[in-house]
This record gives sequence, structure tokens and C-alpha cells, in this order.
Amino acid sequence: MKIAVDAMGGDHAPEHPINGALLAARELNAEVVLVGDEPRLVRALGDRGAGLAIEIVHAEQAIGMDESPATAVRRKRKSSIHVAARLLRDGEVDGIVSAGNTGAVMAVSKVIVGTLVGVDRPALAVVLPSKTGRVVLIDVGANIAPKSSQLLQFAAMGHHFAREILAIDRPRVGLLSIGEEELKGNDLIRGAHKLLRDAPIDFCGNVEAGDLYRGVADVVVSDGFTGNIVLKTSEAAVDALRFLLREELGSSIAGRLGALLARGSFKSFARRVDYAEFGGAPLLGLKGLCVICHGRSNPRAIRSGVRVALEYRRHQVNERIEDLLAQTGRTADHDVVDQAGALDSVDEIRPNGPEVVAASTAGSDEA
Repeated sequence: MKIAVDAMGGDHAPEHPINGALLAARELNAEVVLVGDEPRLVRALGDRGAGLAIEIVHAEQAIGMDESPATAVRRKRKSSIHVAARLLRDGEVDGIVSAGNTGAVMAVSKVIVGTLVGVDRPALAVVLPSKTGRVVLIDVGANIAPKSSQLLQFAAMGHHFAREILAIDRPRVGLLSIGEEELKGNDLIRGAHKLLRDAPIDFCGNVEAGDLYRGVADVVVSDGFTGNIVLKTSEAAVDALRFLLREELGSSIAGRLGALLARGSFKSFARRVDYAEFGGAPLLGLKGLCVICHGRSNPRAIRSGVRVALEYRRHQVNERIEDLLAQTGRTADHDVVDQAGALDSVDEIRPNGPEVVAASTAGSDEA
């Protein structure tokens, strides 16, 4: 399988995407296509790609981390993410990995690649650690104001992601709310609860934010606005915990000795909570595969993003998502992308811009 890496996306492009592609080619035996400014990529890559399955596809433009999705769709057709999305649409690659502007990657991918039958809007899914293993949180930033019926679609996509990628035979699906009771939450959550209760999945009811890490559910469904806040708060809490732990252990001789003796355990803990090990958030619901990594992703995170893409494709998650959505009897609204995949109204695409961890992501003035 061949994966396109957006070499111009992220806070440390193109160095980190290039180094991540090298790791993926060496360690995963992956075929990688680096998409970006060819002269610059050739200089940065040097002869390090000799003997590895790495090629370069030129893209004249790059989309900045602070640019709007509308600008990305309308005015930068020759950007790296546009070129990568066209490669995916045309079957020249099996997936895309990008650490670029999340909103731009989502909008461009939806317009060019299109969505699965039964999916109104793609959703970002991240993997987080829990007391019982791992939990999938979906959505974490692609849709800030979805409908209840779209939360049902997110649940179906998260269900199959957990089953195929995390090998959970019967994933328990929970709905993020302010209380466990069915009547708790706003109209969006109450409406989604009714739909999820009748869906062909193992719905375990409402879960609170504190339940996310207790292993109460294997998949937790949320709107993108709330999910992104939960994700960023969790990330900051882990960073603070690491800092405080280092500070306390370094404050005395006994602490430093204890840290030395427990060094192996600390390394294992760091791997369990490190976003670089999870590899980014797949944008579930596209006709093709797109993994969005954190904007500050290091080479290891890019490499892990390629691994996620390979696993997703190998397990045919898209096909299984379509089958499950067909069982609900619901079809997509397609309010943005028509059957030809052309843009109808970019104002309808409203993903929020922050980058995500895993724990998800690139001429003419016409789109």
C-alpha cells in the first residue's frame, strides 16, 4: 500500500514529515509519497531515501496553519493537501497523512475525495488511554455543530474503528453528556440518545467526562466542539502531570534514586500517554483514508500516522462502516458535496481549526 504524506503540513515542515516518512519506509516497509515543494524536498531528503520506497510529487503551494478552510478550498488548488487529495481520489495512493491545518485538510478532503454513502460529514477519531485499555473519542474537531443524526453516524464509525483497529469484539458505545440520566444534556444529546438506543450497536448510555478514562465505554461520541475541549484539556493535564512528577522526584536524593530505580516504569507510562505513539486522528467517513496528526508532530508521530493508515486500509474499515450505516436505514444529506464531488457552498463546511492528537491532521481561484 502507498501512503501520501503532506510534507508541507505542520509546525516543523518539511523536516519532521520527511523524517517520519523515512521511519515509516524503514520500519513499516511502507511506500511513501512526499507531497510538497519538490526542490526543497529533494534538498532536505538528500541521499537518505536511497534504497527506500519514497517518491516525491510536486505541489507549488502550502496552506498555513492559520488560514481558513474557505481559502484552502477556493484559492489554493495547487497546495500540497490538494495534490495529495487528488492522488487519493484517483487511486494513486491508498491514504493521506497530514500534520497541517485541520480545518483545511478536512474541507479539502471532503470536497475532492467525497464521503461514504450514509455519511453527512466526516469525523475525527482519537485513541486515548483508559484504565481498561484504550478508548475512542469521536468527534474531536471536525464538526462543531452537528445534528443528532450525525452523532449516530459518528457512533457507527467509531464502533467499527474500535472493532477493527483496536480489536475490541463488541465495543461499548457511550454518549458524552453532563450526566448519566437519559434526560440530561441539551437537545442535541437527548435526540442522539434516542437514536443510539435503537441502533444496532452496544449502546451503554450517557457517560460523563470523568468516565472517559475509567473504561466505562470503548467509544465515546461527542460533537467536535466539546470533544476538542476534552482532548486539549486531557493533553494539558498529562503535560502538567509529567512536569510535577519530574519536579517532585528531582527535589531530593531519595526521589532521584527512586526515579532511577523506576526508570523502566516511567518510560512505559510515557509511551502509554504519548500522542506520538497513537499517530494521529483518522478522518472517518471519507471515501478514502485521511489521518490528521498534531500540528507539532515529531517524526515518530508521522511514522505512527502512516501505521494507522496502513492498518485502517488493511482492515477495510470504510467498507464495514458503510455496511453498518446501511443497517440504520439512513442516507447522507450531502449538503456540501454533490455526486460529482464539486463544492456547492464552502460556507457549509465549518470544521474548527485546531490541530489534534491521537491519542487525527494539503492556479485558479475556483475550487
